[in-house]
Amino acid sequence: MFQIDPWLIAIFVIGIAAFLAVAIIWGIRAHRHQVSAGREELVGKTAEVKIALEPKGVVFIQGERWKAVSEKGRIKPGEEVVITKVEGLKLWVTKK
Repeated sequence: MFQIDPWLIAIFVIGIAAFLAVAIIWGIRAHRHQVSAGREELVGKTAEVKIALEPKGVVFIQGERWKAVSEKGRIKPGEEVVITKVEGLKLWVTKK
């Protein structure tokens, strides 16, 4: 009466097995990577000054604006700075 081709069953089983293998491999890789987000990751990164730091101002890093304090002197808008410390929601920076 009604019969399913054995090749169709084999292809279907192989396809599901391949999908599960790829999903498991990606899952394992995702769990091995260390999370790189949050303010702790900002130390040592480079930011661009948006509002002059004299000594307080605003910098732009990773698509976000942060309040910042220059550790040494005035820094003009457009210059690059390196983040040395994060204190609450304020970054301490030095000229690059």
